[in-house]
Amino acid sequence: WDAGNDVAVVVSAMSGKTNELVGWCKEGAALYDNREYDAVVASGEQVTSGLLAIVLQDMGIPARSWQGWQIPIRTSDAHGSARIESIDPAGLEAGFARGEVAVIAGFQGIHVESGRLTTLGRGGSDTSAVAIAAALHADRCDIYTDVDGVYTTDPRITSKAQRLEKISYEEMLEMASLGAKVLQTRSVELAMAQRVPVRVLSSFVEPGAPNAGTLVCDEE
Repeated sequence: WDAGNDVAVVVSAMSGKTNELVGWCKEGAALYDNREYDAVVASGEQVTSGLLAIVLQDMGIPARSWQGWQIPIRTSDAHGSARIESIDPAGLEAGFARGEVAVIAGFQGIHVESGRLTTLGRGGSDTSAVAIAAALHADRCDIYTDVDGVYTTDPRITSKAQRLEKISYEEMLEMASLGAKVLQTRSVELAMAQRVPVRVLSSFVEPGAPNAGTLVCDEE
């Protein structure tokens, strides 16, 4: 933003919050309405987006929060595992023209025909971020996570794991399908289909410190 770029930030719920919300649904009823489940679990990202917008405003950065239905992010009606069908970026682009940072609640959208809020499945904020980047024709989609990139194996298990500077969509998709939890499989599929370069970075690097991460993109 300081460099004059338009910035859209897609947020997840705070650590442990989605599990807590899912637990409340299970406590409420053994067999629950998936439409109401979505209404409950999507609230974690709604809280985070509003809080981040407040913090950015306090820092002197103009920002506003966006929920999935406000953009809108249109999805199928498969509650709990909806697929994104289309995104209208006009509202976000109007905000950019006003100098705003867009803080977007990930993991959610709306099924327009029913008017019901939907969620994209666990890890869906990654998919939201890639889809938003594609809709905005962004230069790149940065995913901040608890590791500083994609490794040859899990660095928390073996000290010999090596961070990759670059990996192809196909290789990343294979790793995700085999259980690597760096990126959600659907987010990689979408990035590959839309040719969105994705950079995986650490959330825990001190400001000003190197944060090279791993670039997921075409092989060329």
